[in-house]
Amino acid sequence: MTDTGISVPRHEISSDPARLDRARVHHWLSTDAYWALGRTREKQDRAIAGSLNFGAYELATGEQAAYARVVTDHASFAWVCDVYVDPAARGRGLGTRLVTAVRDHLAPMGVTRFLLATKDAHGVYAKIGFAPLEVPDMWMALQAG
Repeated sequence: MTDTGISVPRHEISSDPARLDRARVHHWLSTDAYWALGRTREKQDRAIAGSLNFGAYELATGEQAAYARVVTDHASFAWVCDVYVDPAARGRGLGTRLVTAVRDHLAPMGVTRFLLATKDAHGVYAKIGFAPLEVPDMWMALQAG
């Protein structure tokens, strides 16, 4: 399944990689997303190629209005990352609908563990069921470079 075809008011959410506006996604993330500032286009293209990607597209124009990238095994685990909503489309629940579509796309495959990190959008993700880690001292991270 490559296209969820989920329609939401004013936007359609799709996992079809051919629909992504890669230049727009790179611009959004490399210039306005605190976690990806300065990310090169080459690195962004590699991240897209190795991930499951979702876009939200305006129904009237087809223009991409939001993006989410998922690193997943399509069986048990998914890391939701690079979630970005164009500033002109914010405040109408599009980010919540986008991440809900990610969850709903992967749930039939048996994915039961979804993780993400955010500095400032806890309320957006709480609406979908995300919560702080119950036992954060079990988790470890390696940040190379």
